[in-house]
Amino acid sequence: MTRLRRIGFLLFDDVTQLDFTGPLQVLNRLPGISIHLVARAAGPVRTDCGPFILADTAFEDCPQLDLICVPGGWGVDQAMEDAPTLDFLRRQAAGAQYVTSVCTGAFVLGAAGLLAGRKATTHWRYHAALTRFGAEAVQARVVRDGSLFTGGGVTAGIDFALTIVRELYGDDLARSIQLGLEYDPAPPFDCGSPGKASATVLDAVESRFAPRWEAFLDVVDRVTAASDT
Repeated sequence: MTRLRRIGFLLFDDVTQLDFTGPLQVLNRLPGISIHLVARAAGPVRTDCGPFILADTAFEDCPQLDLICVPGGWGVDQAMEDAPTLDFLRRQAAGAQYVTSVCTGAFVLGAAGLLAGRKATTHWRYHAALTRFGAEAVQARVVRDGSLFTGGGVTAGIDFALTIVRELYGDDLARSIQLGLEYDPAPPFDCGSPGKASATVLDAVESRFAPRWEAFLDVVDRVTAASDT
């Protein structure tokens, strides 16, 4: 059975906090694990909801990780075009047992050339863009393709992490972590995916994402064009 020793979360400014704090809360409960919050430089990293997170490990000081996770957020636009970030990710991916992402963190994997020919998922609103990086886009909360695990949007990170625990350590540990966290979601509405939302709600969310979507696609176009040259 797989035993992980070092897990790292790749952080960047304007990261979505729950994309990594959800999985962090789950994976930190693995036995004998060491967690690294990794960024270009150790110190404060701004999240997309205001607070700062302290990265404790700089790229140059990071040991080889057994599992690396890339969260998403508005900051993926910059991360997809940041050479030191992509170089670090490629180096770590070459030696890691597992390469993973949550939400739009999948596109940083794509920019590093790590999605081509692989099944993957991401936030529903960005899902269609996965194919631009050569991925096979799968509509699912969590997708595993061999050593690659990808999770859907934001809250899916908890399901994603529990799936990793189950598949690498077995049901008993995964269930005990779920119970210890009292992860028993019972939202007041059942509209957490496009297929469940009313047309009015879906239109409102689509309108909010529209300007962001165009800016995001501009970055994707530049990144994929550069990789083709």
